[in-house]
Amino acid sequence: MTSWRIETTTQFESARRWYEKKRPDELAAVLNNLGRYFSLLNNAINAACVQAGYLHHESQGIVALDQKGGKPNLQETRFYLYPHQRTQVVYLITIGNKSEQHDDILLAKRFVDSLTGAP
Repeated sequence: MTSWRIETTTQFESARRWYEKKRPDELAAVLNNLGRYFSLLNNAINAACVQAGYLHHESQGIVALDQKGGKPNLQETRFYLYPHQRTQVVYLITIGNKSEQHDDILLAKRFVDSLTGAP
């Protein structure tokens, strides 16, 4: 069994505070899915092998967790993270809604590029 740890970004912390005030049910749903994801991740051989209905694999190894499994009629929400296989660190990047998805994915890609040294 693998033991992953979490690191947060300032962008994530800012988005989390906003969601705590404005969309607490959506935040609770994605945080619940983060717990579920961690359980799967800690039992997986490789982070890329983890699959679930609330997971969306983006490019560059970025994973988006959604609000599925929470209360009914929640706003579509995505929680972007990056599991760095070599260091066993899951970086929590940001949280956003469906209309912010494009910008949030770009932000996540820039974060991963800065982390991995990609040009």
